[in-house]
Amino acid sequence: MDSRKIGGGQRVYCNPPYGRGVADWLRKAREAKLAVFLLPARTDTKWWHEYAMKADEIRFVKGRLHFNGHKTGAPFPSVILVFRSHA
Repeated sequence: MDSRKIGGGQRVYCNPPYGRGVADWLRKAREAKLAVFLLPARTDTKWWHEYAMKADEIRFVKGRLHFNGHKTGAPFPSVILVFRSHA
């Protein structure tokens, strides 16, 4: 099964792999009624300008995310993107 098949009428939260495939995930964002993504705030990338800037809400996370058991935070800033279906 392709996990990138979001489908219509749903609310989804997505924390996709932070590699070259981010655009593939964001391309599907408007298929759901509401889609919320946690991503690195990579404002210098093509996917940021093609997809992230078209989000209904862009919320930058203050500071760096910290994960249980780790003393240091993520090596990059993070962002929450909210997409709503416009259908």
